Amino acid sequence: MDGKLFLVPTPIGNLEDMTFRAIRILKECDLILAEDTRTSAPMLKHFGIDKKVFSHHQHNEHKATSEIVKFLNEGQKIALISDAGTPAISDPGFFLVREAIKNDIAVECLPGATAFVPALVNSGLPADAFCFEGFLPVKKGRQTKFKKLAEEDRTIILYESPHRLLKTLDEFSQYLGADRQASVSRELTKMFEETVRGTLVEIKSHFENNTLKGEFVICIAGKEPSKDKRVMNKEKYKSPED
Repeated sequence: MDGKLFLVPTPIGNLEDMTFRAIRILKECDLILAEDTRTSAPMLKHFGIDKKVFSHHQHNEHKATSEIVKFLNEGQKIALISDAGTPAISDPGFFLVREAIKNDIAVECLPGATAFVPALVNSGLPADAFCFEGFLPVKKGRQTKFKKLAEEDRTIILYESPHRLLKTLDEFSQYLGADRQASVSRELTKMFEETVRGTLVEIKSHFENNTLKGEFVICIAGKEPSKDKRVMNKEKYKSPED
C-alpha cells in the first residue's frame, strides 16, 4: 500500500470550524505530526481522535523529515497539523512537503481554516489580486521589504504579533503614507474578534488606546496606479458599446 502525506487545517480559534473530512482523515491516519503536541491535545480529544502524535516544528523538521519520509515509503498515512490554520502557511510544513514530492510520495492538502482569507474578505479592500507576506523580517531586510511593498499595487496581507503591531503600523505609515487605507483584524473566529478599518494612522491611534492582545492580520490597500496607467486600464476594459 502506498503511503500518503495529508496536510490538515485546524481551527484558528473556533472549534466549530473543523471540517468533517479533517476529522475523518485524522482518525484514519497511522500517525499525526503536530507543531506543538500540548496545543493539539485538547483539540484532538474534543473530536475523539486517539492517535500517536509526534512533534514536528521549525526546530526539528529538517532532522525529522528523513525518518518521516521513510515511514511514508513504507506505506503509512501521516497527517500534519499546525497549532492553528493550514500547515506551511507561516508554519512548518513546506520542507516536509518538498521532500515527500521529491520521493514521489502522494501529498494531499485539505481545504480549511487560514487566518488571512477572512481578514482579507472582511477588510473591504480589493481581493481580486493580493500578496501575502506572512511575518515581516524583524531586523535584517526589514527596511528593504518596506521599500518594496511601497511600490506594490495589490492588496498587501501580513501577520503581526501584539508587541510589534504599533511599530509596524508606524513604519508602514512612513513608507506608504499615513492616509493609506488598511484593515487590522485580531482574534479571528474567537469571542473577542475585532476588525478595525481606516487609514494607517487612524488604526494605529485605535490600538494605542485599546487592547493589544491576540494574533493580528494586517491588510493594506495597494499603491494607486498613475494617471497614465488608469487611462490604459480603462481603455483595456472598455466594452464594445463604448
